[in-house]
Amino acid sequence: MSQEPDTTTAEYQPTAPGVYARAQARGQQVLRASLLDVAARLLAAEGPAALTMRRIAAEAGCSTMVLYKHFGSKDAIAAALYLEGFARLKLHLDAVPRASDPAEYLAAVGQAYRESALAEPNFYDVMHGPGIPGYSPDAHARTAARQSLAALRIAAQRCIDAGIFRLTADPEEITDVLWAAAHGIISLERAGHIAPVTAAVRYRTITAAAAAAFAVTPAPASAA
Repeated sequence: MSQEPDTTTAEYQPTAPGVYARAQARGQQVLRASLLDVAARLLAAEGPAALTMRRIAAEAGCSTMVLYKHFGSKDAIAAALYLEGFARLKLHLDAVPRASDPAEYLAAVGQAYRESALAEPNFYDVMHGPGIPGYSPDAHARTAARQSLAALRIAAQRCIDAGIFRLTADPEEITDVLWAAAHGIISLERAGHIAPVTAAVRYRTITAAAAAAFAVTPAPASAA
């Protein structure tokens, strides 16, 4: 295992002091998630160069051995960040109450996707972009990413079953199209091209337009 540069100095002050001690008291799963929060924050603030075992440990207030115990290596942390992001997204979408109206449920799941993306921007970048050079999600990670959107597929299928979407519509295609539409507007918002207040309106417009592509076309009125 290669030696990492020691970036800690006498003047160094972590931005998240006590993270390790507080999380440890709450359990191993919370500790692991807290360490990933620290890694994601460092990655977003300072880039991949900051994603070293020494730096993450210093920021979290623990030893590097704690990181090796939970992740094994720096490369494993990259994979864990990717999976953690989609796991948090899944929890967020799965928490949406299943409204009796399928269209309302679909809209609520779509709104929850945007809320999750904006609430977890550091993880969102790892999930959808080259946040960590050299890391490429494997088949297992890609499968986990798609499974995170289970609530969206369920919502799409409910709209098909209710006759809102065409019976021949494919819930997988609906999921992909809505995912792409949502990601596009969120990316523009996060890049500063659209103000947050306006972006919320644009988000509803573009996702509604994407959903409309699968809607049942009303029968034309008969001629008088």
